[in-house]
Amino acid sequence: MPWKTLDDVAMAGKVVLVRVDINVPMEAGRVSDMTRIDKIRPTVEDIIAKGGKVVLLAHFDRPKGKVVPEMSLGHVADAVAGSLGRKVVFSADCVGPVAAAAIAGAASGEVVLLENTRFHPGEEKNDPALAAEMAKLGDVFVNDAFSAAHRAHASTEGLARLLPAAAGRLMEAELRALEAALGAPERPVVAVVGGAKVSTKIELLANLVTKVDHLVIGGGMANTFLVAEGIEVGRSLAEREMAETAREIRHRAQKAGCQIHLPVDIVVAREFKAGAESQTMAVRDCPPDAMILDAGPKTVAALEVVFSGAKTLIWNGPLGAFEIEPFNMATNAAAQAAARLTKAGGLISVAGGGDTVAALNAAGAAEDFTFISTAGGAFLEWMEGKELPGVQALMA
Repeated sequence: MPWKTLDDVAMAGKVVLVRVDINVPMEAGRVSDMTRIDKIRPTVEDIIAKGGKVVLLAHFDRPKGKVVPEMSLGHVADAVAGSLGRKVVFSADCVGPVAAAAIAGAASGEVVLLENTRFHPGEEKNDPALAAEMAKLGDVFVNDAFSAAHRAHASTEGLARLLPAAAGRLMEAELRALEAALGAPERPVVAVVGGAKVSTKIELLANLVTKVDHLVIGGGMANTFLVAEGIEVGRSLAEREMAETAREIRHRAQKAGCQIHLPVDIVVAREFKAGAESQTMAVRDCPPDAMILDAGPKTVAALEVVFSGAKTLIWNGPLGAFEIEPFNMATNAAAQAAARLTKAGGLISVAGGGDTVAALNAAGAAEDFTFISTAGGAFLEWMEGKELPGVQALMA
């Protein structure tokens, strides 16, 4: 790999600044989902085992360069301590004498959590002066926040250029999975892209058709592609003004040898609500007063054939309105098929994006995927073929 990992950097006796993503949801003053906090544990434990002192840098919510008490990382300190099983020393600032004193006073094996980096306006501006102040606090920088790697901030990109830098275990796992999926994948490669709008994923689709062998398009986006082929979709969500763009993407796919897969049958309803009366029919038979809310069983069966012939699968976005029954059936069935193939050892499956993670969890398929990325924007920008500043800085 072109970047260093924890195995490549001396940690003994060093203060290690670790950029993590613990921007977790809160309900009634308590962390409601511990996933992101739990995922930093391997990196923290490895650094301590190597003799380093761990100092956590992180953002929390969007204070926009101002001190907002409700967005203090102090609110999650107890949750971090509980997950790590270690004492966490909280510092009311992420730079300066307050932070330096907290670090100096922490005993061996204790973890220091610095205050929200975004309380400083220079964080999101990637201010060199702020990055330099952060660098004074430590000897080594470890980035374990792939989900923030698409932003060139002081605590991600700036700091990595001022100290010996390495990827943490979570960052390393993300990068290895992404390299396996698109960098140098086993072929054939299938990408599943769902979601509401083509307009939000033009760059993604344009990049993927040059990298994968099969592109499955689902959700509202599929309706736009159907419109582009002259198929009526009734009252379905569709960006009719993007029809020409859809045709351009299809033409680009044909030139690149990428086969695009759209629904061949659909599930429609007159109302968008749980338990609404629905019908399954051929894709060309959508009534004028109905909405397409899911793909049908013939589409799922066709996708299972595509998956079974693939070696690598990348998944972003649901195939239908998965939040509402019965319009979760196609997403669930296709996800379960991918999970079975992965568990059997025939498929490398990588998925990411907020809705995607929720959909795969709901389908009971997430545990059997090769890798599930919790990164939203960073995962999408990587799929779009963009360089991520936080990753590029680790290669310097």
